[in-house]
Amino acid sequence: MSALSAERRQALIAQYATKPGDTGSPEVQVALLSERISGLTEHLKTHAKDFHSRRGLLVLVGQRRGLLDYLKKKDSSRYEKLIASLGLRR
Repeated sequence: MSALSAERRQALIAQYATKPGDTGSPEVQVALLSERISGLTEHLKTHAKDFHSRRGLLVLVGQRRGLLDYLKKKDSSRYEKLIASLGLRR
């Protein structure tokens, strides 16, 4: 379990940015959270009793859910496009 590398972070920001220099749009935030969530999920597959990391994972999932709810309320077409590109369920 490690933090996102700077290169991976920049690649995600470039892929999901809505305009040049965009680092704070919901799309970018959700993409970064999704990457961290997948890393933590892999970590927890091998360290099943790491409850501190499990709680962190639940916090991240809640943050992502809140951002997705916000985006769905503001602009449903952007929301649909984002969950399709990230492969999220809803």
